[in-house]
Amino acid sequence: MNYLYDFYQSLLTQKQRKYMSLYYLDDFSLGEIAEEFEVSRQAVYDNIKRTEAMLEDYEKKLMLLSKFEERSELLTQMKSAVEKNATPEELMSLLDSLEKLD
Repeated sequence: MNYLYDFYQSLLTQKQRKYMSLYYLDDFSLGEIAEEFEVSRQAVYDNIKRTEAMLEDYEKKLMLLSKFEERSELLTQMKSAVEKNATPEELMSLLDSLEKLD
């Protein structure tokens, strides 16, 4: 959820960002967040669950996180291939895979 938050936080409202930041990054409990915003614990829970669903929906549609992970893996493979003196064909294959992500 932290990675999804990192990628999509700009699509959230200020309140959603604050709740998610406190809950996931600062490790606040639902009760502590509720106390700070003067709302019920249930209201905080509902907001966080709705926001989590939104983040997962954004990822299904935009796939920023999955593409980032694939790109990172391909870059690791490319570095390894260069260190092992891979053939130009092998390197081109990895580059083609990288281009197909975008």
